Amino acid sequence: MLSIKVNGKDYQVVVPSDTPLLWVIRDTIGLTGTKFGCGMSVCGACTVLMNGEAIRSCVTPVSFAVDKEVITIEGLSADGRHPVQQAWIMDDVPQCGYCHSGQIMAAVALLAKNPKPSDLDINEAMSGNLCRCGTYQRIRRAIHRAAGMMVKGGKK
Repeated sequence: MLSIKVNGKDYQVVVPSDTPLLWVIRDTIGLTGTKFGCGMSVCGACTVLMNGEAIRSCVTPVSFAVDKEVITIEGLSADGRHPVQQAWIMDDVPQCGYCHSGQIMAAVALLAKNPKPSDLDINEAMSGNLCRCGTYQRIRRAIHRAAGMMVKGGKK
């Protein structure tokens, strides 16, 4: 049995220690906002935060999450009012939406480290998160908007 903390809640899970964190989050805990994309850490659809760092949950063994804090898209805010989520809505970012939980989590990690990123900073930080719909310009605009909202006193 492994003890992990996801979105501020402690879970005891009975899975092999090398089970990918993604499957524990989705299948064992039942939080389906984090998506399976490539299973090889290439697309970023499965991005979650582990102790504030963006990680790919599809290739991270659940044993790595022991004694760490994991935040999924469901844990950003109870009502979807995190500035990055709000910016995503205001800039009408998603098309199919499949990749956007991972995109949002990567953007949150970027803004925690760099509260005022340049276009280049955003392009670099988000380059590992692929969007088949090609909404990259709207993603960049939403990250700038979220950065502005956070400077004005929004959530970090």
